[in-house]
This record gives sequence, structure tokens and C-alpha cells, in this order.
Amino acid sequence: MDTHSRSFAKALSWRVTGSIDTMIISLIVTGSIKLAATIGMTEVVTKSLLYYLHERAWLRIPYGRKTPL
Repeated sequence: MDTHSRSFAKALSWRVTGSIDTMIISLIVTGSIKLAATIGMTEVVTKSLLYYLHERAWLRIPYGRKTPL
């Protein structure tokens, strides 16, 4: 089972990747670096929290786990 700190680290590393993607798409759509950065930074916070909670919830669900022999 993952520790809370491991789940948090995974959430942060994924958000960096996702946020870069969001900022690039936002820049293309809006043409504004400032707006793209604002959108990207906002989603870092909200999606990191959501991912962490999602990860912790799935740790409680036994579906698809194999038991060690």
C-alpha cells in the first residue's frame, strides 16, 4: 500500500505534466501567456487535490488487486 507522502508526490509529478499541457493548450486558444499561466496554476491546485483524494479512495477498493502468495 502506498504511503500518503508517495500518493502526494505522484499527484504533484502528474500535475506538473498535466499543467504544462493545459498551459500550452490555453496559450493556443487564448493567445495570452498571462491567462494561460493563470489557468495552469489554478488547475495545479485543484487537480492535485482531486488526484490525491482519488488515489486514496482507490487504495480502499480491492477491485483488481492480486493477493501475494
